[in-house]
Amino acid sequence: MVVNADHVSTGAPPVICLLGPTAIGKSSLALELARQLNGEIISVDSVLVYRGMDIGTAKPSLQQRHDIPHHLIDILDPAQVYSTARFKDQALSLIEDIQNRDRTVVLTGGTMLYFKTLFSGLASLPDADLVIRKQLELQAREQGWAALHDELAEVDPVAAARIHPNDPQRIQRALEVYRISGESMSSLIERGQVQPDFRFVKLALLPQQRSDLHNTIRARYMTMLESGLIDETRALYEREDLSPDLPSVRAVGYRQVWAYLDGQLDYQAMIERAVIATRQLAKRQMTWLRSMQMDFQYLVDAEIPYHKVLNDLGTVVK
Repeated sequence: MVVNADHVSTGAPPVICLLGPTAIGKSSLALELARQLNGEIISVDSVLVYRGMDIGTAKPSLQQRHDIPHHLIDILDPAQVYSTARFKDQALSLIEDIQNRDRTVVLTGGTMLYFKTLFSGLASLPDADLVIRKQLELQAREQGWAALHDELAEVDPVAAARIHPNDPQRIQRALEVYRISGESMSSLIERGQVQPDFRFVKLALLPQQRSDLHNTIRARYMTMLESGLIDETRALYEREDLSPDLPSVRAVGYRQVWAYLDGQLDYQAMIERAVIATRQLAKRQMTWLRSMQMDFQYLVDAEIPYHKVLNDLGTVVK
């Protein structure tokens, strides 16, 4: 198979990018790639940044992080908000630092917007405005997120076509940008994109059968529950400074346990809601992969032996 790399002729060191839906096995493959290529891993995940959220994020263990350096993990308290712009700045700085130490960069995670930002740049968007966010949350409670999605379709049809009506976080952000700037987020992004000067080697790890991934998602969530996910979430639930509106608490898997602790769901309903939400997340991630229209090396079989991946990468990582 042929591995795609941007700017191969430049001779720049490669930046290995491993993308794929949740629960597909990216972390294990990234660890093996980093181990074999004298690499360090940069997490491309909007939830792994939070401390105290280990089980529900399938966060790499302390031993794994000791063996292979990991970055952008456990850098924020769950009460804080992490932005795409902040990720971009930190990731680009880390890539440069790792390469300056003659080590290979391995980027992996499931937050596709972060990857898209690295590959195609990011416009300068206004910072979050808590007053406007509260206004939007109140409006959503009164009218529903579907009504806000309809409003978004009027002011930013491009974003509305890309953002699912059941994705309140991104609906809120797109409307927030419009209300702050008076311009659509899509137009700001289109006007301000500048592509970073790195040689990205892009791999997508995808399931051969979607049903296999669905089964893995359910099994993994049950393992998380057995490992203490409810107690982990209870520690967040009991904090006075956290609420269901925060991005950390809205994370898939956690928000369903939060609703269970709040008496909104029984135990079985919590499991079913979490599994369905995780499957929907995986579907959105695969839709993102298709919409980004990048030339990937598709690893259609998630069970492909690691040594074969390394052999196929050999021509571009040297």
